[in-house]
Amino acid sequence: MIEKKLEAVNGVVDAFTKHRTAAVILAAGSSTRMGKDKNKQFEMLCGMPVLAHTLLAYEHCVLIQEIVIVARPQDFPAITKLCKVCRITKLRALAVGGRTRQESAYSGVRRVSPFAKYVAIADGARCLTTPEQIARVCIRAYRHKAAAAAHKVSDTVKRTNTLGAVRETVSRENLWQAQTPQVFHTSLYLAAQYRAKADGFEATDDCSLIENLGYKVQLVECGMENLKITTPDDLDIAEAILSHRRAKK
Repeated sequence: MIEKKLEAVNGVVDAFTKHRTAAVILAAGSSTRMGKDKNKQFEMLCGMPVLAHTLLAYEHCVLIQEIVIVARPQDFPAITKLCKVCRITKLRALAVGGRTRQESAYSGVRRVSPFAKYVAIADGARCLTTPEQIARVCIRAYRHKAAAAAHKVSDTVKRTNTLGAVRETVSRENLWQAQTPQVFHTSLYLAAQYRAKADGFEATDDCSLIENLGYKVQLVECGMENLKITTPDDLDIAEAILSHRRAKK
C-alpha cells in the first residue's frame, strides 16, 4: 500500500516537472440562456461567484502552473478583483474573448507562457470540477497528448425529425457527454487551430478541433456532477451538490 502511494506521488511530481500546464478558463459567453443581463460567471453560488469556484479548483490543482482567463473587456475589472479576493496566485493574464468559443480558446492559448507544453481548456461556468478530476485528465493527456473530461450516457437517446417525431432509438453504448477540462499538447492544439482556420471548420468544443486533424482524444470519466451552469435551474442543482460535499467533510 505504501509503495503504491509513493508511486502515485512520484508520478505527480514527475508530471509537474516535465509537463508544464496552463489552464485557459473561458468566461466570455453571453449567458443568454440564464434569462438575465448579468454574466452567469458572477452569479452567487454558496456564497461565492460561479467563476470563483472554477478558478479555485485550478488554483489548487498541483499540475496547473498558470491560469489565463478569457473574458469580455468590460468584465476585466471584476475578474481582477475576484482573483485578488480569492487569492488566485497562478493568474498569468486576461485575454479578450472572440466571436465564437473557438476564437476565444485560441485567444487564451496565445497568452500562455512559451514554456507551457500543455493547455487545459475549461468552461468558467463548469464550477463543480475538482482538482483531482483536473489532475486525472492532465495525466491522461501527458500519455496520449489529448484527453478530456466526460461522462458516459446513461439515458435512452432518441433521434427525431425536425417536428420532434422519433426516427430511431440510438444505442447508448460508447456514447459520452463531453465536459471540461480538455487537455492537449500545446503544439498539437495550435496545429488543430491552424487546420480548422484553413478548412473553415467551426468546432463545438476543443476536442472537435483535434478530431478534425484525425487525432484521437482519450476520455476520462468525471461523473454527472461536473455540470456546466447554463440555466437558473443549474444553479439550484450546483448549490445542492456543493452543500452535500461540504456536509461530508
